[in-house]
Amino acid sequence: MPIALYALTVGAFGIGVTEFVIMGLLLQVSADLGVSIPVAGLLMSGYALGVFVGAPILTIATRSLPRKTTLLVLMAIFTLGNLAAALAPSFAWLMAARIVTALAHGTFFGVGAMVATGLVEPERKASAIALMFTGLTLATLLGVPFGSWLGLAYGWRSTFWAVAGIGLLALAILTIFVPAARERVASGPLSEEFEVLARPQVLLGLAMTVLGFGGIFAVFTYIQPLLVELAGFSEAAVSPILLVFGAGLVVGNLLGGRLADRSLSPALVGTLMFLTLALLAATFAFHDKIGAIVGAFVLGAAAFATVAPLQMWVLQQAGGAGQGLASSLNIAAFNLGNAFGAWLGGVVISHGPGLAGVAPVAALVPLAALALAWIALTLDRRATRVLAA
Repeated sequence: MPIALYALTVGAFGIGVTEFVIMGLLLQVSADLGVSIPVAGLLMSGYALGVFVGAPILTIATRSLPRKTTLLVLMAIFTLGNLAAALAPSFAWLMAARIVTALAHGTFFGVGAMVATGLVEPERKASAIALMFTGLTLATLLGVPFGSWLGLAYGWRSTFWAVAGIGLLALAILTIFVPAARERVASGPLSEEFEVLARPQVLLGLAMTVLGFGGIFAVFTYIQPLLVELAGFSEAAVSPILLVFGAGLVVGNLLGGRLADRSLSPALVGTLMFLTLALLAATFAFHDKIGAIVGAFVLGAAAFATVAPLQMWVLQQAGGAGQGLASSLNIAAFNLGNAFGAWLGGVVISHGPGLAGVAPVAALVPLAALALAWIALTLDRRATRVLAA
């Protein structure tokens, strides 16, 4: 793989740390800024909303810029947002800084996915996307635990200072190693960009992404009570088990890219089926300590095995002028799935059947995505037959 792909991975790593590290800093933030823990938890929701809103807006705003320039602008926004978070004098300031940082998230991954696929041969495009997303999985595996420890040891602001430093490093690496596009960026009418949203296959792909990640985050959001209250682990054991989950993310991400390069349609169906079965198995696995550890790894692998196939499906079905918008919208869809899954898990816990029912209910969500995949593939086959005729 070209070194420019690893430059994109560094940027993805920094963004991944920023998104999730706040989960390990809620107690410190709430105490320092004088808000309750549930209110501090809104920093996650605010970030997800920023990604969802920012992805299409910034993609359209930067559509006439060279892709390398777009990546550099987005990484600069990301770095400034983290500096503002480190200096935040109030909760409202911190929330605003989180939202500003989130604006760059969706477009960075959306544009980055297109840059990644343009750096390699056609038969390695999905693997290139998977390699870029490895930065996100490594952020979950290494960056988030380290950021949480740093915040505990030196205060939560130190974590944001460190992430801003990662942003500066990523900015330098992207500047040096990502090649400038030789072709001039075409800027057609906006209507051509939005035409992609009228394509059923693209909309089905976005819906599959929301449902796929909705299922995994219904469980992942409540992983701590699942491990402590159901499996019987101590609270101190949760962090090492999260490392196991993160290792599964890395393995599943790379595996999904390889499978999608071989054959996209079977990879799409197979990874969604794998995720459904993994969530069903978690229903039983989380009642046993050894089963919970194995289940954490399998869940991680199943979750990110879907990323490259889902992103490649949307890119393939979009094509043309609307490809950038569709790519960024799919990143927004991942985050919408995160928010939906967290809400669903909370409803199951609060209104029944309770904590033990989270995993089986969550399994129904990627099962719905699997049904949409079947519809999408049926439409694809019909279109192919029409063209052949």
